[in-house]
Amino acid sequence: MKNLKSAISVFVIFAFILSSCAYQTAGRSGKVPPGQAKKMTGSKSAKPFAPGQRKK
Repeated sequence: MKNLKSAISVFVIFAFILSSCAYQTAGRSGKVPPGQAKKMTGSKSAKPFAPGQRKK
């Protein structure tokens, strides 16, 4: 019985640690590489999406 309670408490702690891990994908963070932005919009050139290539 003591081992069962110990195993359950370890499992609960482990599940809590895993559920609290947060991760972000590139699409949601706003920092998408120019080539990926080109693919998402269907554009033929990535130049408009590159920060160093934008005209003022």
